[in-house]
Amino acid sequence: MSLNSIAIIGGGNLGKAIAEGLISSGFTKAKQITVTKRNTATLDALKKQGVNISSDNKTAVKKADIVLLCVKPFQAKEVAKEISKNLNSKQIIISVISGVSIEELENHLGKNITVFRAMPNTAIAIRQSMTCVSYKNTSATNIKTVENLFNALGKTITIDEKLMDASTILGACGTAFAMRYIRANIQAGIEIGFDAVTASLIAAQTVKGAADLLIQNNSHPEAEIDKVTTPKGVTITGLNQMEHHGLSSSVIKGITEAYKKMNP
Repeated sequence: MSLNSIAIIGGGNLGKAIAEGLISSGFTKAKQITVTKRNTATLDALKKQGVNISSDNKTAVKKADIVLLCVKPFQAKEVAKEISKNLNSKQIIISVISGVSIEELENHLGKNITVFRAMPNTAIAIRQSMTCVSYKNTSATNIKTVENLFNALGKTITIDEKLMDASTILGACGTAFAMRYIRANIQAGIEIGFDAVTASLIAAQTVKGAADLLIQNNSHPEAEIDKVTTPKGVTITGLNQMEHHGLSSSVIKGITEAYKKMNP
């Protein structure tokens, strides 16, 4: 699909990642994207690719077909009110702001605007994001447009908005959780004899392969574990030691506590 213009309000890590992903996927051209940030100096890399860089949110949204709100939660109200008078009913607003509901945004925008919520992760820059999307009343055409956008950047599922906070923890924070597991693998790999570079490659590719097995085979983790776990073998010894030291319970506790932090 070809779009005239996409405005990304907020050029932080996620905003930049979305812009990079949109360009590399071929979903739209760099010159059709505008990214805003107060300190535009940090967006030089995007500027060199042909992306329009600005510190003026109002001007950026005027002619945009899609407006992505990528600011921090405490900025949501101020930014929504700032751009509200420059929006029109034909535009699609997509918020990736955690913890801010569609209803809140509609109230801040103050007019009949189509608002979607989406929660991608930073792998969107390499078109490998897991993005959860929710919406209220909108057209099938708008839904398809948003799905096409995020499908160009990874995998997309539609969820009930009440699960959006949970998707933030599992899908967005989950990237950091997975990275910490990989880091532990690397450290262990060095301890048993590999250099850091080799250990990093083995650990990362092994986790990537494990994830692809689940996705492509549509299988349960335990089914894949059974394939490599033999009686009295080294795999079961390692697994049992990890469980004795609280691997699963630590992961579950970390995820649930992070969720509680979002919902005190």
